[in-house]
Amino acid sequence: MSLNIIWLLLSLYFSPSVHSSDNYNTDTLDAFLQDSAFKSLVRHRPHTGALYKALLPANLSGVQVSIVRIRSRTLWNIGANFSNFQIPSRTMTLPHVRRLAIVYQDLGNWSSYYYSVPGYSMITPVVGFMVFNASNARAKRIGKVSLNTSGKAIVIRFANSTITESMISSGAKCVTFSASGTFHLGEINLLNECHSQDHGHFSIVVPQEERSGRDRRKQSLWYLWVIGFALGFSVVAFLGYFGMVSLKLLKTKKIQVMERQADEDLVLETIWVGTSKMPSATVTRTQPNLENGGF
Repeated sequence: MSLNIIWLLLSLYFSPSVHSSDNYNTDTLDAFLQDSAFKSLVRHRPHTGALYKALLPANLSGVQVSIVRIRSRTLWNIGANFSNFQIPSRTMTLPHVRRLAIVYQDLGNWSSYYYSVPGYSMITPVVGFMVFNASNARAKRIGKVSLNTSGKAIVIRFANSTITESMISSGAKCVTFSASGTFHLGEINLLNECHSQDHGHFSIVVPQEERSGRDRRKQSLWYLWVIGFALGFSVVAFLGYFGMVSLKLLKTKKIQVMERQADEDLVLETIWVGTSKMPSATVTRTQPNLENGGF
């Protein structure tokens, strides 16, 4: 295993999760993915025009790499339409090679760890492709070549993205990352499509202000729902407590009225016992009746 691959594996395990391309070596990643792609060619004994998927270690889960080997004559006659990219016909390599290999990359959830655009947020994974001289696929050093499309555009598609017209109108841009670490922002010509003149890495970004504004609106709505729920629950609890207290007071008042009425209906006479005046009830005695009615 080369030193570049060892350094890549160590950086993946021990590097902090900082969203900045300065902390990750994109050249090392490209070299490792290129090496993995060409190993798949050697392993499969490739047929020209067939697309092969490279095997990657488990710590690069989410990254997809594939490779296709074609003739330069085929690229000139019909172009190439593989994966997320469509290279137009009448395209030639610089310098000219007899066979070329195109390595496709989809960085998936690792995109923001290797690439970033200040002031923007990526809403699609970073995808890319590189073109190499594949006249001798078993060569240890395979030279990278450029493309000359004669002014025609290479189409980059983002098939699995959810880009809407409102995102485009609010400032969504195509971004092209160059090998030197710089980037270029361009317009989105069609939904989920960007254009380029050469190989590289590509994504779609939106201004962070737009995204943060939507996030703030969602957060404020969430707070309003929570506050409304709390207020509603408090009002229901207060009304329930007020109802229980009112019922208890009404019951107590009713009992007091009944007791007062009972007191008013009971009339007692008073008598003097010694020097004290005391209530005395009228004694009612039932007159005896003789059984035989005689005297």
